[in-house]
Amino acid sequence: MWDLSSNLTLNIGYAGIVILVLIVDLFHVSLVPSYVFTVLSMIGIIPVAISAVKALIKRKLTIDLLASIALIFSFISGEWHSAAFINLMLSFARIFDICTETRTKSIISHLLKYRPEKVKIQRNNEVSEVPIEKVNVGDQVIIEAGERIPVDGIVLSGAASINESTLTGESELISKKTGSTVYSSTYNESGSLVVRADKIGKDSTLARIINLIEEASRKKAHTERTVDVFTQWYIIIMLVGSFFLFVLTRNASLVLSILLVVCADDIAVAVPLSFTVAIARGAKRGIIIKGSDVIEKLSHIKAVITDKTGTLTSGNPKILEVRIFGNHKEKQILEYLGIAAINSSHPVDAAIIKYVKENGGKIVAPDEWKEYPGDGLTVSKGKRIFHIGKVEFLSRSGIGIKKNEQSIINTYKHDGYSLSALSMGRHLSALAVFEDEVKPFARSVIAATKKLGVQSWTMITGDNEKVASHVARLVGIEDYRYNVTPEQKLVYTKEIKRQTSGVLAMVGDGVNDAAALALADVSFAMGAIGSDAAIEASDIALMNDKLERIPEAIRIAKTTTRIVQQNFMLWGITNALGLSLVLTGMLHPDGAATFNFVTDFFPIFNALRVGLYKPRYNT
Repeated sequence: MWDLSSNLTLNIGYAGIVILVLIVDLFHVSLVPSYVFTVLSMIGIIPVAISAVKALIKRKLTIDLLASIALIFSFISGEWHSAAFINLMLSFARIFDICTETRTKSIISHLLKYRPEKVKIQRNNEVSEVPIEKVNVGDQVIIEAGERIPVDGIVLSGAASINESTLTGESELISKKTGSTVYSSTYNESGSLVVRADKIGKDSTLARIINLIEEASRKKAHTERTVDVFTQWYIIIMLVGSFFLFVLTRNASLVLSILLVVCADDIAVAVPLSFTVAIARGAKRGIIIKGSDVIEKLSHIKAVITDKTGTLTSGNPKILEVRIFGNHKEKQILEYLGIAAINSSHPVDAAIIKYVKENGGKIVAPDEWKEYPGDGLTVSKGKRIFHIGKVEFLSRSGIGIKKNEQSIINTYKHDGYSLSALSMGRHLSALAVFEDEVKPFARSVIAATKKLGVQSWTMITGDNEKVASHVARLVGIEDYRYNVTPEQKLVYTKEIKRQTSGVLAMVGDGVNDAAALALADVSFAMGAIGSDAAIEASDIALMNDKLERIPEAIRIAKTTTRIVQQNFMLWGITNALGLSLVLTGMLHPDGAATFNFVTDFFPIFNALRVGLYKPRYNT
């Protein structure tokens, strides 16, 4: 079967022969018979002519058509050296085109090498080694030190230090123990684990990232589509212009020289190459960009909407104290908190359960429970009814709050603390006082994005005004909305989008923010590793929860768009210079072919500079 590798080898081999013949002819003219150039030229025109005809059948004009005409003119004029240079130029264009196409495949091959071929599993107390394809969901997989983790799953036993750099771009080791989640392709530096396989094959995190990169490589940016349209008109203008020039001058050599100068293979290859290299660069840093159109938008962000919890803050609330009201005992309140919070997935309730366990409280499951997203829960145990959540939620649920209790609540809020209120029956029973630490680089990251052209940040949170004000002040955000429900978040996003003259970005966790992320022009999902919802909902999936990746992604995008613009300038300047040299009689067909061959490399090598981007943190 004919593949890209064979095609690449053939083009490299042909280009090598042509270069060798040209070098020998340059120093030892008599050693190279003229028929050698004739044969090489005839061989070279075959793939060009076939490509041009295929495109014409599809009613498309390509550079190959322009090159075919230039080659025909070379044959008519007997300019065999020029024909050799045209074919050399086209061979290199095909080589770079193939390299662009295989760039994505090389990223995928790079990722696939992290998938183990053999896996040790434990079934019926027996350990056996099986091919990765034979692992089933629910199998107990054994991972020793120095091995790659083959599945996404939960640690059943053991402890280990895991390097997740293949997914997140960060080489720092993450400690894993019973209950921790591990991901396919990550590396066990030390320790051993028994993992229950939850996601395998195409459902694993590694497979989803590979699928995203494949899809991203197929999406064209506005610039690429513009290049396609421009190429069509450019070819028409060049062909019509050359025809009239030949009719007026009858100078085939002049027309050939012009055709040789204006073949625009370089720009047609350089533009998609720039975007492909940028996507690859981002993937290596744990920034999964879903297409070159996203890169274009990224470089023009003017406003950002962000969630607070898990984005600007760590997302791991810490319970500072539990304030008890009435005649309840501490042991009793701990039990009530456990009953009320055990079935909730909210980070605050998770922190409450942790606090209960650390203080010797008993965890008892409720009989029934109902969660009100963004507000709280109502649960029942026997004849007792509990409410837990925001103070306002308890008030709306008919829970009485006395004046002295409200005064205590107001004091906590004024001091910038967050509260989760608990009631048993119709009275306030306790307040869980907690705080969510601001991420250390949040302020400098926001400042860095503003240096990159972002004009405003807006924080939207379900917390009260004092907490929102406190966090906004710490991170340098002037505009913030507080006490926002999930439904209101959508309304605010629409409102801010209407007011923004430019690209609006949304930063969230991709789960609770899915609808708002979809509304924004560009969406970032923080800490997307292991989250299918985050990966699906966002334009850019940041595989860890580091805010520093946001300005890094913007810098990659700006570097890419700047290089694309430079390439258009390079193409315009070299074409103008080449045409000037031809029209003034300084370049004839041989010289024009050599000029085009040399200048073709300028935009292509410039495009490869995107891959040399080094992260700069102003943090």
